[in-house]
Amino acid sequence: MPYLITFNEEVVEIKTLDEQAIEDLALGATVLGTGGGGDPYIGKLMALSALKEGHEITLLNPREIPDDALVIPSAGMGAPTVIVEKIPRGTEVMNAFKVLSDYLGREVYATLPIEAGGLNSTIPLAVGARAGIPVVDADGMGRAFPELQMTTFHLYGVPATPMALADERDNVVLLRAADNYWAEWLARTITIKFGGTAWIALYAMTGKQLKEAAIPGTLTLAQKLGEAIRESKESKEDPIDAILEVSGGFRIFKGKIIDVSRRTTGGFARGEAVFEGLDEYKGHTLKIQFQNENLVAILDGRIVASVPDLITVLDLTTGKPITTESLRYGYRGVVIGIPCSEKWRTAKGLEVAGPRYFGYDIDYIPIEKRMEGGK
Repeated sequence: MPYLITFNEEVVEIKTLDEQAIEDLALGATVLGTGGGGDPYIGKLMALSALKEGHEITLLNPREIPDDALVIPSAGMGAPTVIVEKIPRGTEVMNAFKVLSDYLGREVYATLPIEAGGLNSTIPLAVGARAGIPVVDADGMGRAFPELQMTTFHLYGVPATPMALADERDNVVLLRAADNYWAEWLARTITIKFGGTAWIALYAMTGKQLKEAAIPGTLTLAQKLGEAIRESKESKEDPIDAILEVSGGFRIFKGKIIDVSRRTTGGFARGEAVFEGLDEYKGHTLKIQFQNENLVAILDGRIVASVPDLITVLDLTTGKPITTESLRYGYRGVVIGIPCSEKWRTAKGLEVAGPRYFGYDIDYIPIEKRMEGGK
């Protein structure tokens, strides 16, 4: 329920999240995770635990953040396949957040996700609750991406460092890098040395920078997606249709997984899933190639969707998303594509997270044009 407070003589609206809202948000975030970002279940448990201990989880519209306020995103880093096996205690990300805020020597006004999809959509909920600060209803991707510089914060010149990285052994590294690409390379090396996962605080910025660089409303979108899946189950309606209506997405394929190859290398989960068509797609084959997140969808040898647009696999019956670490032979699913934020469709956005960055020698074509034009 939203309520009003007065801050610096201005009225600010705060939205609180209850258990059901967190459940819905975590489920919807998996849709936006495009197969990666880590399972939000871990962050959801941390957030629910904070609620049970009497903490409050609040969401704040980015336009309500004072221009001179300090905002620090909080997140997890590493291969999703490893995060599933290395369950955090919950103190790791708080250690990173405290070390960075202490280093900056300023009171932190709010936290937020660096990405709207997967685990990192829910980690800031727990951080905000335990730190006693709100979570901004925004993020830096509108989805999940595998590398730290793949944020709209980076596109708008916000440095990723100084950043803090922590592990379950109470090791904390404070990192300052030459640029955001170096931040990714160095942080990835530290993450590997930590055992494949790290819990981080980074991209410290002002409220003014946040309002310019962030993608607003993404946590609310995740919550609405989760609600749509839950309510469609309760009303026995098609959850896929509900998801597409909320997200503005497109059906790409329906099929059964007949092969999955996956390996963890360089701190990433890389691989490919092959789908054999069902019903109207019978006789066709779809391949999805991923690096933590789904990168391209290839139908009968023709690319039908690519980054930075979102490619998500949904369970055929329940509509629940299937992450890349959960893909298995025999799973039946519907593959959908969702348009990305317009910030990613700029020349700079495509340079940072377009198909060519990931090694595909193709031009980016928006998902809506591919679906309408059959390209």
